[in-house]
Amino acid sequence: MSHIPSFSTFAIALTSVFFANSILIAVAADNPDNLAKEKDFGATVEQMLKMQSEILFGFGQPLNQSAPELSKDEAYRSPAQQAMDQVLAADGLQVQYLTRNAAERTDMMAFFPLENPTHLIACVQGNRQELSGGKLNPSIQRINLVSGEVSTILRGMDGCGGIRTTPWNTILAVEERIDGGAYEIMDPLNVLNQSVTNRAAGVTTDPVHIAKRTALPTMAWEGLAVLPSGVVIAGEELRPGTAQPGAVESEGADEDGGTIFKFVPQKARVGNLPVSDLGSSPLASGTVYALQVSCASDKQQYGQGCEIGNAAWMPIVNPANARAEAHANGATGYYRPEDLHQDLTYVDSLNPNAIRFCWANTGNEIAFNFAEVMCAVDDNPLDTKINNRIVDVSRFIEGDDDFNSFDNLEFQPKTGNLYVIEDHKNGDIFACLPDGTDRDIKSDGCVKMLSVKDPTAELTGFIFSADGTTAYVSLQHSRDDNMPEVDDYHTDDIIKITGFKINGG
Repeated sequence: MSHIPSFSTFAIALTSVFFANSILIAVAADNPDNLAKEKDFGATVEQMLKMQSEILFGFGQPLNQSAPELSKDEAYRSPAQQAMDQVLAADGLQVQYLTRNAAERTDMMAFFPLENPTHLIACVQGNRQELSGGKLNPSIQRINLVSGEVSTILRGMDGCGGIRTTPWNTILAVEERIDGGAYEIMDPLNVLNQSVTNRAAGVTTDPVHIAKRTALPTMAWEGLAVLPSGVVIAGEELRPGTAQPGAVESEGADEDGGTIFKFVPQKARVGNLPVSDLGSSPLASGTVYALQVSCASDKQQYGQGCEIGNAAWMPIVNPANARAEAHANGATGYYRPEDLHQDLTYVDSLNPNAIRFCWANTGNEIAFNFAEVMCAVDDNPLDTKINNRIVDVSRFIEGDDDFNSFDNLEFQPKTGNLYVIEDHKNGDIFACLPDGTDRDIKSDGCVKMLSVKDPTAELTGFIFSADGTTAYVSLQHSRDDNMPEVDDYHTDDIIKITGFKINGG
């Protein structure tokens, strides 16, 4: 069921739209050239969407243009900067630094604990490497939401990309590499400077608090949704035409792109209590499945042109070989699935087990594959029947020459608006409405909310507070020769964005 604004909000917006439309028609009537231009109904609707930004999105006039690209010839970051020097934001929004000492390539972030969080727990996407003194690269850090103090929890992962706080109050962090693993951390506020000493075996210096979850698929992880039952849904960031590990390029390059996987625990979690030890986590054992869209109503099939429609989850025998199995058995491939989130505003009154999740396919803007956001409804995430077509997949947002290369996503609490972050230099953040009661099944419209000025950086890890009024974002991998290193490592800025209003209040 789509999210629908309150009647009062909708009535105000509708009245304003009629008023705005009357003005546009009157202006057009004064000049035949204007009248011809106003026959472009889509452009008129876009203009009205911007005029209603405060009611629909909770901030003032959105950005019409991206930030101007600055010179790449010298380092952009400097100690004297303010956050407003680095980004442009829509009217009514304020930006400030939470910290300038996050490790370079800080990617996705999660609040911890779930109730009344005190910290952000952040993935650092840097390569595994040995720093001075024999210590390994920072991989997972905690950032105090009040002071901005940064502490390293875990070192030695390779390309930590996705991270979530689980409903049982642990941290699940994953690697964005071909052989990427998943690590679960208990009590992360009291774990400090531990290390992964052997990635292949999952050996760490603190096995009581940190465990590699080998029951989950080995793949290039990024976005993931962790359900209260222990089900995990995630996509692999893989583009079509990528060869399997070890394959000769000419023999193995015709791959189908990244698959959407699901992990179903051997024993579903019941209740709402945190786990007391890692052995009690539902992530300790279970079965992995890959999504296969059928496009047929009476049987399970697969093939080209079948990326939307009804789908089933097919079992993966060996999670360590998930990518190869998925390809060999006809799992549906997408163009670089990246961030993925559950839509917590989705409710099916006839089926309380159903969930909706959405993910970004980044595509390739240079090849005019401008990216897309896909959404799926799974009628029963714990269902493990083979060829049971319980998933419906559809396109929710399609990119264009200004809005493309989608990477991170974030649903704004309370409104259900979806924020989409671009994966390129001088990237933007767009705010997109849910689908209303109109005929189509796509977002009702998107506006540009924020844009980065630094030509060497990109925005990532965008996340909203529980009340939907404050957001945080990482300004990733700026050229920062002017900035001091912290912990023998380059740094990134974490920006705090305030001023979002809920329901125009």
